[in-house]
Amino acid sequence: MTKTLIVYGTRYGAAASTSEEIANTLRQKGIEVDIMNAKQQKIKDISQYDLVIVGSGIQINRWTGEPESFLKKHQKELARKKPALFVCCGLATDKAKPELAERARRKYLEEKAAKYNLQPVSLGLFGGIYNYNKMPWFAKKAMNADRPRVAAAYKETGPGIYDTRDLNAIRAWAAELAKLMSSGTSAPSGSGN
Repeated sequence: MTKTLIVYGTRYGAAASTSEEIANTLRQKGIEVDIMNAKQQKIKDISQYDLVIVGSGIQINRWTGEPESFLKKHQKELARKKPALFVCCGLATDKAKPELAERARRKYLEEKAAKYNLQPVSLGLFGGIYNYNKMPWFAKKAMNADRPRVAAAYKETGPGIYDTRDLNAIRAWAAELAKLMSSGTSAPSGSGN
């Protein structure tokens, strides 16, 4: 049986709930999945996993530190496995500026894979969560000018919280990973959008 590990880092919960969506889809396809929050759990051994999915939220143009540390620590072993990367990033869903999504894909996924000498089987670029209640003051100050556009474009899922992700796109990406694992072949990197 194929066994998968999902390792994520999150600030506002987007990468955590995205990991759960991915895991649920993979489990429905008969794949055994373990999910680990890299901030709360230290992963010492990944030898039992065939597919290792690593994801992060993006804030101030950076991955969260813990999944980045995971990539660094396990880069040699990941090079011998089937890794997949995903990020949750508000830029991924800005339909008015598709060049931002392409830039995010290149910077947060392709360059990250290259930095750790990985050949991912797939790359997922998904929207994020804007939580104006939990942003540090400097981020809130920068983001408040954009808040009317965010509020107009996305559904408010709680007071001051806007989720820009497309859950169907996340599920479709995970289904493609399941198909890839069952076929045993490599696939070109996909997009979550």
